[in-house]
Amino acid sequence: MKKVNFLLFGLSLVTTTALANLNVIADIGGEDASPYFEGINRQEGAQSSPVVPPAPASPAEAEAAALPVATPELTPGDVADRPLQLPGIGSLFIVGDDDASRLWLQANAEQLKSRHAAGLVVNVSNLPALQALRELAPGVPMAPASGSELARRLQLSNYPVLITDTGLSQQVTP
Repeated sequence: MKKVNFLLFGLSLVTTTALANLNVIADIGGEDASPYFEGINRQEGAQSSPVVPPAPASPAEAEAAALPVATPELTPGDVADRPLQLPGIGSLFIVGDDDASRLWLQANAEQLKSRHAAGLVVNVSNLPALQALRELAPGVPMAPASGSELARRLQLSNYPVLITDTGLSQQVTP
């Protein structure tokens, strides 16, 4: 008898769970996924409302929504040169919104541009601060992004730094 009661209780939980509506826990952008659930949620005789996609955000709005960016694993400081084997990575640099990064960008802007380097701004609080960094190195693309995974994989704790397929260094040579 206990087995039957337990089985009925378990089935009632499954049934209740199956009928529950989806709840949004966090909305961090992206595309609406509700069309994928239409077939699952459709009930007999019910009319489904048309899905209206959200208006595309401008690049500036999308970028502002990504801010602030903080990477606690990375702080301004000295980086020892180290060889790496990362074929195909190109030239990637890491900076933040701090004095050391600003000086490094000013000193290396032309070399970064000639290398076609792309930058990750791993610690920046707002759009004006990001724009100010970009003005220090015109024509060099920089995007706000967490550097946590990169720091972990490369065992890196400081920046500014240039990462290439052969190594990482704070020295940028042409």
